[in-house]
Amino acid sequence: MAQYHIDGFRKAGADVVAMADVNLEAAKASAESYGIPNVYGDVAEMLESDIDAVSIIVPNKFHAPLAIQALNAGKHVFCEKPPALNAAEVEEMITARDAAGKQLMFNFNNRARPESREMMKAINDGVVGRINSAQAKWARRTGIPGFGGWFTTKALSGGGPVIDLLHMLDLAMYFMGNPKPTYVMGSTFDDHISDKQFKGPWGIPDNADGVTDVESAAHGFVMFETGQTLSFQMSWAEMIKREEVSVVFQGVEAGGKVERLFGEDGLDETAIDTCELYLQENGERVDKTIEVEECEDMGRINSAANFIEAIEGSAAPLNNAEQGLALMQIIDAVYEAAESGKPVAI
Repeated sequence: MAQYHIDGFRKAGADVVAMADVNLEAAKASAESYGIPNVYGDVAEMLESDIDAVSIIVPNKFHAPLAIQALNAGKHVFCEKPPALNAAEVEEMITARDAAGKQLMFNFNNRARPESREMMKAINDGVVGRINSAQAKWARRTGIPGFGGWFTTKALSGGGPVIDLLHMLDLAMYFMGNPKPTYVMGSTFDDHISDKQFKGPWGIPDNADGVTDVESAAHGFVMFETGQTLSFQMSWAEMIKREEVSVVFQGVEAGGKVERLFGEDGLDETAIDTCELYLQENGERVDKTIEVEECEDMGRINSAANFIEAIEGSAAPLNNAEQGLALMQIIDAVYEAAESGKPVAI
């Protein structure tokens, strides 16, 4: 993700001046490749320097502590998804943000995709009307990102595809106006989580001595205090035809879909993006395809650029920490419901 963050920050006019990693040699090599002048093996030392903002790209376990450390040092924070391991950690991050008076945003990059931007324009223009229901899906057939690494170790990641592939859940809530969740039902499945046939074409190397203790798929349902509803499907390994990434919704005035379908190799270069609206006009069904420019990075560069623009006040932030908190409350509830077999109130 570093390449996208760096490209986005620079696109918005920011100077990327330092990189830190506990693996100093790796940090030096990466910094050299991106033309970054200063390298640190200690985050605390970097935070003492004259920088304005910090980008956090590390395993999920370290999102909250590093974000809080940076906020306490008076820096703005742009954090990779998920916001943290759980909602309680996000609440701590929000407390630190408020005390620092700084910006805290997350890389919900699908909000910055051209398709999402055009769909939000239609929603804001009143074309769609109130969205009563939506379906969020990020489903993979062969998408486990390595075995025994931090992705599959719950203590480091917080979970499997539920927490890794939260993007469409977030995008659906974004389209729906970020309503407050009230009840969640969900089930998780681990049938294929140790099967090497289901490894994805990307990710991190397998660690034979590591842990694989997360789910491979999850399905569920969210109710909001507004009466709106949202169903979801998130999987790394599930018996489907091809990888599907989509939000479909049913509004009072129009329905819609933002979708990315992948080829057999599962790589972005082979994906097909679509953005559609479904209307009734004079008793006739009208399906409209919204044409947008191609965006292979799924909005990652523009998402990072928006962070800089939000700090400078030249653009509204695409997300805020409260929205990240609501998302993590849902994810916590999915795991709780899966364990108890009962609906969970938020």
